[in-house]
Amino acid sequence: MTRTTIIALFILSVAVGLELLAGSPEPGTTDLGSDWSPRLYACGKVAGPIVLDGKLDDAAWDGLPWTSEFVDIERSNDTAPRYRTRAKLAWDDQYLYICAEMEEPDLWATFTTRDSIIYHEHDFEVFIDPDHDTHQYAELEINALNTVWDLMLVRPYRDGGPAVHGWDIAGLKTAVHLRGSLNDHRDRDIGWSVEIAIPFEALGELTKKPCPPAPGDRWKINFSRVQWQLDESADGYTKVLDEVTGESLAEDNWVWSPQRAIAMHEPEYWGIVEFRERGDTERVIEVLDVDRARFIMCRHAVAMRSSENHAGESPDRPAALPSAWSWPPVTQSGPGWFHTEIHDESGRRITVDQSGAARVIAPHAGLRPR
Repeated sequence: MTRTTIIALFILSVAVGLELLAGSPEPGTTDLGSDWSPRLYACGKVAGPIVLDGKLDDAAWDGLPWTSEFVDIERSNDTAPRYRTRAKLAWDDQYLYICAEMEEPDLWATFTTRDSIIYHEHDFEVFIDPDHDTHQYAELEINALNTVWDLMLVRPYRDGGPAVHGWDIAGLKTAVHLRGSLNDHRDRDIGWSVEIAIPFEALGELTKKPCPPAPGDRWKINFSRVQWQLDESADGYTKVLDEVTGESLAEDNWVWSPQRAIAMHEPEYWGIVEFRERGDTERVIEVLDVDRARFIMCRHAVAMRSSENHAGESPDRPAALPSAWSWPPVTQSGPGWFHTEIHDESGRRITVDQSGAARVIAPHAGLRPR
């Protein structure tokens, strides 16, 4: 090896080392939350009720922005969705409105009974957590037959649930429009669209926050589309089976705000929807310091629950934690329980305990979550 080659290799190794260091957190910090980038949406207010027929042709939708196109739930570069999915949101004094438009060459649905497990077929799904605490949230699924499954999660499954399947969204309105022929493999379809109106009165059961919201309020929301690979048969469609196991191939999960894993029930990863006045949907939305701090505390609580020693050693400060927030968390714990919290310079606190619920408490507000 020549002297020139050795020098060149040394320079290359230094450059690579510097590049690695540039992408690493500062000493004494962790990268928790550094890759968290929830989708954001400005939800514009409309003048009156939207007429729901599934066609998305009500004038109220005109001028409202589409969400970004859905991505793979794990956001894997090699698993981009095969078909486009996008959505819009709107609101008035009575309802949260949602519509979605989905490309689909094979329209397929068989469930006709409410509260069937809709995701065993192609579906569109909505998840809503009005107060960002990851608990007491709604899930709604709908198929191309306009069959609905609605339920309420007291807690995410990771926190012990339960899912309340008997909970119905009182006053829910839905409509579906098909651009093609349902369950007919002899042709190729264009797609389907849905319109949903969810009464704020029903969503008020999930939160202590004002419902309907006020302009400027922000909710955690996400959307998912479940898509199966299908075989054609004389009877219509059947799921493609794995040649080795004989079981159905795993479904695709396409979402608005990526979850980084096949796990919709991690609400801290959902998108952020900000309610706006009429005509005020172009102003940029930003992730607030409190949003990032709450996310970090949610993930910190997940780590604590998986640790045998809740007290443990104080973790390094997350590099993504805004400077105004204290670290390490003040923690109390005992057998089977813990309470941990951080605060910012104004005295606002974020608390998390063994239940997994993350709450923001305003200064001088006692223990009442805001």
